[in-house]
Amino acid sequence: MASQANGSEQKILDWLGLQRDAMLALLETLVNTDSGSYDKPGVDAVGGHIREFLKSHGIATEVTPDGTFGDAISATVGQDAPPFANRPILLMGHRDTVFPKGEPTRRPFKIEGDRAYGPGVADMKSGLVMNCFVLAAIKKFGGAPAPVTALFTGDEEIGSPFSRPVIEQHARAARVCFNSEPGRASGAAVTGRKGCLFIRFEITGKAAHSGANFEMGISAINELAHKTLALHALSDPKNGITLNVGVISGGQTVNTVAPWAKGEVDLRFITPAQRNATLAKVEEIMAKSYVPGTSAKIEINGEFVPLVENAEGKALFEHYAAGLRELGTSETTALFTGGCADSGFAAATGTPTICAVGPVGGRVHSPDEYLEVDTMTPRAQALALAVLRLP
Repeated sequence: MASQANGSEQKILDWLGLQRDAMLALLETLVNTDSGSYDKPGVDAVGGHIREFLKSHGIATEVTPDGTFGDAISATVGQDAPPFANRPILLMGHRDTVFPKGEPTRRPFKIEGDRAYGPGVADMKSGLVMNCFVLAAIKKFGGAPAPVTALFTGDEEIGSPFSRPVIEQHARAARVCFNSEPGRASGAAVTGRKGCLFIRFEITGKAAHSGANFEMGISAINELAHKTLALHALSDPKNGITLNVGVISGGQTVNTVAPWAKGEVDLRFITPAQRNATLAKVEEIMAKSYVPGTSAKIEINGEFVPLVENAEGKALFEHYAAGLRELGTSETTALFTGGCADSGFAAATGTPTICAVGPVGGRVHSPDEYLEVDTMTPRAQALALAVLRLP
C-alpha cells in the first residue's frame, strides 16, 4: 500500500506541476463571472463552471439547492480508499465575493508581472481552482488514505446564512478540514480566527419642522451619534475585541428633525465568552435613550464563530507545513487573524481544521486585490501532499 501511495504521490505532483496554464484559464473564467453574495444567478453560474470542470475529469457533483443564496455543491473522489479510514477529508471554499454587480466588466481578470488581478481573484476563486485540480489529480491517480470531499458554498461573505448547516454536516463527518482561503506570504496558513457578529439597529425619533417646531422634534440621528460613540468605546483591541459601526443612514429631509436612523455594527471577538459579554453591553447601549423620547431595536443578521486555536489544529498545520518545506518553502508560519471564515463553523464541530491553505494573495475586498501567480502550483501540490500523507 505504501509503495502504491508513493507512486501516486509523485504522479500527482508531476501532473499538478504541468497544470499552471489550465489553472489560470479556469481562474479567469471564475473571476470574470459576477458572483456577489446576493447575486444567486451569478454565484450559481460560478458553480456551473466548477461542475463542468469536474465532470470533464469524471467527477460527479451533488447540489444542495437554496432559493435565495447560491446552492451548495459537493464532490467526492477516492471512494475506493481502505475501509478502515473511510471518514472523508474535507476541502472547503466559497464562490461568492463582496463586489457589486458588474465589477468583472469594469475590471476583468488580468495578469501583470507575477500577479493576477480581478474581483475575488484571491478571495477565493484561486482557492476554488486549487481544490478542483487537487480533486482531479486524486481522481486520476488515486493514493488518498480516505475519500476526499470538496464543498463549494455560495454565501460565506455574509456569514453563510444558508450554507452553515451544510458545512457543519460535512465537517462532523470529516476526519480533518482544509479551508482554501488565500494563503499568506512565506508559506503561512491560519490556525486561529476571530468570531464576528453583524448587528443591525434601528432608532425611532419624532419628526418636526426644523425651523417652526424644532423643539417638538426628537432626533434619531442625534441618538445614533451617541450610540455610535458608546459602541466604539467598547472596543478592546489588546484583548481582541473590536466594534465598528460601518454603515449608517437616517433622516427625512434637511429641514426635518430626523424621525429615524439606522446603522450596522461589526463586532469581532476571540472567544465565545467575549462574544456574550460584549453583546450584553451592546444591548444595554441600545436600551438606553441618550436623547429622551427615542427608542431602538437590534437584530443579529450574521454570525461567524471563531476558529479557536488548539493542539489538533496546530498539529494539522505542522503536517501541512512539512509538505511546503519539502517543496521549497523554507519558512512556514501558523497565524492568528482577525478575519472570519467558514473554517470556524467546521472547527466548532470538533473536526481538526486549518485555514488559508490556498494560493497566496493580498489586499482582498479591494480594487487592488491580487494573487501571486507562481504560488498556484506549489500550494496545490502542498495540499495534495497533506491529503495523501495523512496517517
